[in-house]
Order: sequence, then structure tokens, then C-alpha cells
Amino acid sequence: MKKNAIAVLVLILILVVGGLSYYAYDQTRKNKEMSELFAVEKQEMENEYDSFAKQYNELQIRINNDSLQYKLEAEKIKTQRLLEELRQVKSTNTAEIIRLKKELATVRAVLKSYVIQIDSLNRLNEALTKENIEVKEKYTAATVEISNLAQEKKTLNEKVNLAAQLDATAISIAPLDKKGKRTNKVSKVKSLAINFTIVKNITAGTGNRTIYVRIAKPNNEILTKSADTFPYENKQLTYSIKKFIEYTGEEQSVTVYWNVEEYLPAGKYQVYLFADGVMIGQGSQSIE
Repeated sequence: MKKNAIAVLVLILILVVGGLSYYAYDQTRKNKEMSELFAVEKQEMENEYDSFAKQYNELQIRINNDSLQYKLEAEKIKTQRLLEELRQVKSTNTAEIIRLKKELATVRAVLKSYVIQIDSLNRLNEALTKENIEVKEKYTAATVEISNLAQEKKTLNEKVNLAAQLDATAISIAPLDKKGKRTNKVSKVKSLAINFTIVKNITAGTGNRTIYVRIAKPNNEILTKSADTFPYENKQLTYSIKKFIEYTGEEQSVTVYWNVEEYLPAGKYQVYLFADGVMIGQGSQSIE
């Protein structure tokens, strides 16, 4: 009986030891598999943290908003800190890995919210930029149109002003002797009769007009008896004769005289007529 009891006891002990050994082996195997699994998961988490930090950099480049830049920088630094914590922790530290995994989920959600926010801002900026370009294009077109209208108005005014100017034709210089008869001998000339016709112009204003006559000798010196001048093209010109007329808009013949009191050389004499600041005609005559 004793031998049988001992044998049973030994058998029980063998079974217990075997069971414990198997349990220890199974736990070791499971722990190893769990450790390997956490090591893989830890590496994947490191890759995600690193990727998120890079994405924050990219987001900072895409925006031009100081307040948002500051927030993104803070989140990037937090992500980099968590990445360093993850790299320092052992894969066997289950509690820390689980904590950092939860942190990773938070980082992922925050990053996603910033991506949505920045995409929305960029779309808004693109729309505003497009609208701004369209407004500028319309403004430029309007400016060009206004400029063209101003130029057309200026051209029209110039044409109107040109049409309203007096015009002198049939301009002649008659050298006269002391008896008032025409002569071609310069030594006998006592006066010069300047004849011209103001043509009909219904667009020109009626009323008193001043005609300035400039007589130029062959050497282009202007015959003048005073230092009086009149304005022409932003300068002052001396004149030989000033004639007042009453202009009615109809054709009008005018004659003015220059009394010769100076030496006149032989040659070609020129006469220039001015009114209202413009030259309205010119003529010439040679005297021997």
C-alpha cells in the first residue's frame, strides 16, 4: 500500500511540475509574442509621430497667419516631445506604450482639425485673390476706358478749338511810294500795305478780335516801333502792327499799313498774322 501511495504521490508531483513548466513556457511564449507585437506597434507609432511632425512643418509653410503659425509650432513641439518619449520607452513597458498610443490618437485628431481649417482658409484666400484680380482687371479696364474717353474728349476739343480759330487768306505785301502807288524799288518804298482776308467761320466766336502782324526783313529781323509783345506758344513775341477788328463770322477784308522810317534792304519780306494765340496765316513779297 505504501508503495502505491508513494507512486501516486510521485505521479501527482510529476504532473504538477509538468503543468507548471508548461504554464511557465506558455507565459514566456505569450510574453515574447506580446513584446514583439509591442515592438512593431512602437515602431509604427514612432513613424506616425515623425510623419505628423513633418506635416506640421508643411502646414506652417502653406499659411501666412502669425496666430495660426504659433499654434502649429506649439503642436509640432509637443509631437516631437512625445516622439522622443516613445523612442526612450522600452517595448516591454506596456503602460507607457498604451499612454503614448492614446496621445498619438489625440495628435492625429488635432492635426486633422488643423488640416481642415487651413484648407478652408486657403480656399477662402484663393477665392479672395481671384476676386481681387477680377476687381483689378475691371478697374484697369475702367481706367483705360476713362483714359480713352478723356483722350477722345481732348481730341474733340482740339478739333472744336481748331475749327473755331480764325483763318487768314489772300495775304499780300504791297510796297508803296510816297504817292501811295505800288513800287518794286526798295529805295522808293515809303510804306508797306498788308492786305488779307479773314474767312467766314460760323463756329468762331463773334466780337472784338486783335490781329497781330509781324513783318520780317530779309535777314528775319522783325520791323517794330516798340517793345510791346503778345503771347504765342508759351513765349512773348514782338509785333509790327496791332489791328482791332469786329468779327461777325462772315468773310472780312482787312488792310494795315507800316510806315517806313528805317532802312529797308532789298530782298524777300515775310509777313505773319496771329490771333487768339495762334498763327492764322503768312505771306511774302520780294522787293528789289
